[in-house]
Formats: sequence, structure tokens, C-alpha cells
Amino acid sequence: MGSNVLVTLFLFSFSFFFSVSSAADLSASFYETSCPDALSTIRSAVASAVSKEKRMGASLLRLHFHDCFVNGCDGSVLLDDTSTFKGEKTAPPNKNSLRGFDVIDTIKSDVESVCAQTVSCADIVAVAARDSVVALGGPKYHVLLGRRDSTTASFDAARSDLPPPSSSLSSLISSFSGKGLSTKDMIALSGAHTIGKARCVSFRPHIYNDTNINDSYAEKLQENCPESGDDDKLAPLDVSTDYVFDNYYYKNLKVEKGLLHSDQVLYNNGSADSQVSKYSSNGAEFFSDFAAAMINMGNISPLTGSSGQIRTNCRKVN
Repeated sequence: MGSNVLVTLFLFSFSFFFSVSSAADLSASFYETSCPDALSTIRSAVASAVSKEKRMGASLLRLHFHDCFVNGCDGSVLLDDTSTFKGEKTAPPNKNSLRGFDVIDTIKSDVESVCAQTVSCADIVAVAARDSVVALGGPKYHVLLGRRDSTTASFDAARSDLPPPSSSLSSLISSFSGKGLSTKDMIALSGAHTIGKARCVSFRPHIYNDTNINDSYAEKLQENCPESGDDDKLAPLDVSTDYVFDNYYYKNLKVEKGLLHSDQVLYNNGSADSQVSKYSSNGAEFFSDFAAAMINMGNISPLTGSSGQIRTNCRKVN
């Protein structure tokens, strides 16, 4: 075996070990001593926000996904642009689309008041996502904690790493695999679309160009989403129960009522069909697999130990 190959294998092994050991530093009891009121404070703030606007639950869940998929779960998605770097908020997948930053600001302020500069913004986003799921009827799971916050953000990575609504099944599998997530994780995490809404610009190609969509469903959507203009008109990702975290997302896919192209490809005579069918008939299994997949996603390249910082303001570096 050549020396270059040996070096490559060593670097890969080291990189893999470092990634696993960083994730292993996370613990569900991380703040038990340093900030015992952290989780109850976050839960209370999320419950208040979701009670005021149910859609906010989906928005907070989506923030966690968009954070983790861009250079890991490090709170970078929360950073505002500065004169020295262009952050992730204005990247095409996020601009005029991501919401909930003000809620995270409120939660951070509440947490800072009970234990200053102790709980990271990245952890707040992870816990808020879980609490949002629970508030809307979904599964409760233990969030692993101990992440620290990034001191930078990447516009380019946000533009390239977040799978677009036009994604094929193979590109979704590849995108999630690149983050260390399995196809099973991907299909389970897609079930997050059982809550929330999407903009017309995201589902327009599916309702006008695709054939794997229920005709009456497409016609109904076309009433509020014309072939051009009105890009910000909204439609529920789950046409049946858009404010309840359940398994109707998968039931809808089986009758070709997936809102996005990237939704319906999960049930389109492909390799994901059997798992979609399983979840559509077994909500408990979906809940269990979703919780496990969320934990796996939360383990993507966290900053731990002395890396990063604990931001006092989630929008800017200390």
C-alpha cells in the first residue's frame, strides 16, 4: 500500500474519530449542575410562542435542521451578516423563508437571566426544536447537550448543503449520507413536514409540471399559487393536519398529496416506498424513528470543549 494511501486512511480515521468523540461529549444531563433551570426555561418560552402562533413550532424545528446541515449544529444559522462575512440567513434556501429568530432571541434572554453565559445558542435551537415537536403532539426525546457556538457562518455552505425542494430521491439520500445520516433517518426526518407551511415558489414546479400529484389537489393549490408571481403565498405541507405532529404526512404521500417535489419522491415507486407505507400505518414507529433521527442529526459536527464560544447574543459573536 502506497504512503499516500496510508496517509489518506490515517486522516480519514482521525477525522472519523474526532467527529465521533465530539458527539460523544454531548450529554442529556450537561446543564444539570451548571444551569438546572435551562430546560424548563426553554420549554416555557417555546410553549408560549407556539400558543401564540402554531406555525412557529414548525419554524423552530426547521431552524435546527438548517443549522445542523451547514457546518454542523453550531448556531451559525443565527448569526447576522457583518462587514467581514456573509452569513447563512441571506443564502437562497433561508432568505425570506427561515423564521423564529426573534423567538430564539427571547429564549436566550430568558436563559441568560437564570444562568449567564452558560447555555449555547446551538443547544437552545436543539431543545426548542424538540419542545416544538412535543407542543404539537409529537414524541418527546432526550436532547443531547453541550454544543458550543460557532464564531463564523457560511453563505456558500448554506447555498450548497441544504437540499432544495426540487431534490430527487437519490440526491436526498446522497445529501443526508454526506452528513452521516442514513436513508432511514432521511425518510423519518422528512416527516417533520407533517407540520408547517411552504411558499408557492417552493412547490410551484411540482403542482404545474409533475405528473405524480393528485389532480384535484394540484388544481386547488394552483388557485393560490399562479404560474408566476405570488411567490410568498403559503400552503400547508400536510394538507390533512398541518398543526398536529402525526403521521398524516406519509398517508398523504400514498395518495399523491405531497406538497413539494422532494416530498412526493419518497413515495414514487422507489426504494423509500416501503418505509413510507410503514409509517403511514404505524404512527408509533414513525415517532420512535423520528426521535432517533433527530438525535443523530443533532450529533452532526458539534463544537465542544474549548472550541467555539457561548454567545451572549445569538445574532453576533461575543
